Amino acid sequence: MNRADQSLFPAPQVVRADRPDGTIILTNALPLPPAPETIPHRLLAWAQAQPNAPFLSEPTPEGRRTITYSQAWSQVVELGRRFLALGLGPDRPLMILAGNSINHALTVLAAMSIGAPAAVMSPAYASPAASPWTKLAQGLDHVGPGLILNQAPDAVGQIIAGLGVRAEIQPVEDLSWLDDVSPASRAQFDAALARVTDATVAKLLFTSGSTGSPKAVINTQGMMTSNMQALALVWPFLNARPPVLVDWLPWNHTFGGNCCFNLALYFGGQFHIDQGKPLPAQIGHTVQALRQIAPTLYFNVPAGWEALLPTLEGDIDFARQFFSRVDFLFNAGAALPASIRQRLSDAAMRAMGGVPPIIAGWGSTETAPFSTVVYFPTEHSTNLGAPLPGTEIKMVPFAERHELRVRGPNVMPGYWNQPQPTAEAFDEEGFFRIGDAGRLVDPQRPEAGILFDGRVAENFKLSSGTWVNVGALRLEIIAATKPLVSDVVIAGEGQDHIGLLVFPNEAACRQLLDPQVSDTSADQAVQHETVLAALERLIGDYNRRQTGSSTRVRAYRVQTDPPNARYDEITEKGYLNQRAVLSRRADEVALLFAVPAVQAAS
Repeated sequence: MNRADQSLFPAPQVVRADRPDGTIILTNALPLPPAPETIPHRLLAWAQAQPNAPFLSEPTPEGRRTITYSQAWSQVVELGRRFLALGLGPDRPLMILAGNSINHALTVLAAMSIGAPAAVMSPAYASPAASPWTKLAQGLDHVGPGLILNQAPDAVGQIIAGLGVRAEIQPVEDLSWLDDVSPASRAQFDAALARVTDATVAKLLFTSGSTGSPKAVINTQGMMTSNMQALALVWPFLNARPPVLVDWLPWNHTFGGNCCFNLALYFGGQFHIDQGKPLPAQIGHTVQALRQIAPTLYFNVPAGWEALLPTLEGDIDFARQFFSRVDFLFNAGAALPASIRQRLSDAAMRAMGGVPPIIAGWGSTETAPFSTVVYFPTEHSTNLGAPLPGTEIKMVPFAERHELRVRGPNVMPGYWNQPQPTAEAFDEEGFFRIGDAGRLVDPQRPEAGILFDGRVAENFKLSSGTWVNVGALRLEIIAATKPLVSDVVIAGEGQDHIGLLVFPNEAACRQLLDPQVSDTSADQAVQHETVLAALERLIGDYNRRQTGSSTRVRAYRVQTDPPNARYDEITEKGYLNQRAVLSRRADEVALLFAVPAVQAAS
């Protein structure tokens, strides 16, 4: 099995400092050298060093379109010259509302090469389902773009006009309209590129806006390159073996756009665009891409792993192809349930006789993206890893736990044109308040990592004053109810018990039914008496192992209506927004605490 053995990772060295008030400061003992190049300069360096090496590919009706590093750089230069002629620059960003594609990548790199921030926004914000397009309007207001690129410019142009915004909008998948733009000179392009430094604003990426309006997060060149330099120290095999990625994660998120894309570019690797998603109708595209190309690194989110597992488990040839040269499997976006981790391990063992490292990391849009990563053996699916070199983690006592805060070259300088939210995001020492809680795996060995301990804003108190740790409890309940349950949302703030909104796994529910009823509608399948009886038994078994009100489930409601992305219940990366679900389904939540409680668990 051609993969990175754990021995290729350096031994973690974490320094712990304790303060009298119980605050803990963690740092990595490895010093972080300055990045030698910005992202566009890195592309230029690879174009000169390995001009004919493949860089990007994407599926086409005929197969796959591939461009090399030299071709990419040539096109970036030509695009950059025309963007200069259109007046884009540090104060006139380029906005992109589009899915992942080669043209998307080239336009972002071209904007960065002339010092124009690339504001990458979810295309879902401009879809008909997003009406009345509040988030799009807020994003446009924050950014004030000089040019907008989109797959359907006529439709989006009408939306923008209806919002009262005046902005030029052009197609991104067909860039022939730029042929009519007289380009700036090559000398002007080179001068603009020379002004791009670590402090230059490279991107504007948007927060989800689940608890307010989306904020445009400033991502500098230095934030992104410091992440890559730090990864080179803790994953040193990247320097010797350029990575090969097959990836679907959207570039308007930091995980896909900063981790995955930048990783391939920074280390001279290949990035193969996967146009699938972890949805029943689209996972086939992912399977097809992975049949054609075996990755050396594979990044995903829990929903993506769950969608891919049936093929890994049921098609041994596919599994052998997938695992044939993978160095590690990486999960982020949300904690990986232990049951999914075990199924991945079992699939690898059956296919290859060994299991690659299954690792994780932690960060946010404001940290571009990583603050910690795993680079050591761990059995904990919620281990966030150790601090990156150059990054400080501050653990502040909070409600019997520790709130995690971050300071380092990976942290944003602030939100674009939003001074008040910027000031509120940092504490008095300049640590970014990321909103997560954590605890050390072993207080005596900080190098063993930090365990995710829930979102600070998601956790709540029962009427007894007992805290409910939503993140950890969610994983425990999913593990206890596998495979019937895909996810749960936990309610109970101010109540005397907890309740669940249960999202069932439709495929698993159907497998439980007799053949004569397994082809019923989705609603009938998940609400069938056989399924409900099995779920009742699983939750009852779970409850018998609990001793306190903060973990014991007294009531639950099976949801026949899947989480809806239109209402922010589910993100583009496929994980649940607990707050949005509770808000939208307030009537269902109320039934959990009715007297007598409905669907009470034994």
